[in-house]
Amino acid sequence: MKLLIKNMVCPRCISAVSDLFVSEGVTVKSINLGDVETQEELTQDQLLSVGRKLKDIGFELLDDPRSQLIEQIRVSVLEWVRMDKERIKLSDYLSARLHKDYSTLSKMFSEVRGVTIERFSILHRIEYVKELLCYSQLSTSEIAYRLGYSSPAHLSSQFKQVTGMTPKEFRELDKHSRIPLDAL
Repeated sequence: MKLLIKNMVCPRCISAVSDLFVSEGVTVKSINLGDVETQEELTQDQLLSVGRKLKDIGFELLDDPRSQLIEQIRVSVLEWVRMDKERIKLSDYLSARLHKDYSTLSKMFSEVRGVTIERFSILHRIEYVKELLCYSQLSTSEIAYRLGYSSPAHLSSQFKQVTGMTPKEFRELDKHSRIPLDAL
């Protein structure tokens, strides 16, 4: 049985959700950001119990198709942003991954989230840039290349537009302000 779960954004989330399913006596076949596949079908009582316990630790079991698709878009954007290989256009990536026309995905995402997929991806990219600036020794040029920017200048311009400061100014701050990924 495949279940989609909102707010799974990191390996610790996967671990917490996996532990929850194990504590419920459910055999997890596979688990990734945003979804869990169980060995067996869950009863309605198990689904309610898992749903309540997920909510207690900050997640949400998604049961309607529209919410599931929005979560799949969100998780796919996060994965696209963090790709270490040559990245294709986001619209092509989402269409291929979700087997839907990009314009349909884009319209639905904007209606539900109140932000375009493009803007959402920019915000995630900038948060990833912040993470790399804080926790790595990569230069702005190396970060720009790694994240698929056309140039370091393009990265710096977009970073300044979103944060109000340059990557260099951000790196030199004593306290770095970051937005949790599940809050974007």
